[in-house]
Amino acid sequence: MEREARHGAVTSPRSRAQLYLADWQAAGLEAGKFFPGTDSGLRDPYAPDDVPNAQPPEDGRIASAGKDFAAKLDEPDSRQGWQKHPVSAGEALEITWQYHAAHKTRRWNYFLTKDGWDPAKPLSRAQFDTNPVATYQNSGQPHWAAEDLFPESPTVHSVPLPDGRQGYHVLLAVWEVADTGHAFYQVIDLEIG
Repeated sequence: MEREARHGAVTSPRSRAQLYLADWQAAGLEAGKFFPGTDSGLRDPYAPDDVPNAQPPEDGRIASAGKDFAAKLDEPDSRQGWQKHPVSAGEALEITWQYHAAHKTRRWNYFLTKDGWDPAKPLSRAQFDTNPVATYQNSGQPHWAAEDLFPESPTVHSVPLPDGRQGYHVLLAVWEVADTGHAFYQVIDLEIG
């Protein structure tokens, strides 16, 4: 496979993609924005002049963002035994994004699996809380005139983990781009103590 220019990935704590793919592959997990939505062609209610979204990844292909080269990332933990990062409930987890290509960014959303989710099944929308545990949004509009939408590289966010969660959970980090219909998808496997 020829190497293509890729865009960005979570490097700390190392995402599943960073652990199990080549760096250039990990930074190319791109699909339509507005997770957990499933439709394409939608406008951003906060910034309606942003580019409408492309098709978000389907259930069972969330970790790979629907990319065939990353399909192994969609396997359930019972089959793969993903490396988990030890964290504590109620703490703020620092998430670091590194970028290969700059994009005007609208937001980053962080979703956590629900209590009682089934790690023996591929990741689906039903396994995640509907609302993100954290959102970081850029306000500049319209995107073609707002130079402050380019993120710093690296970008570091402090993501609060809920007090009540224990055991194995997955954090889904989604970087939404303002000037394309896409977002970048990264999953981070956590052992919450």
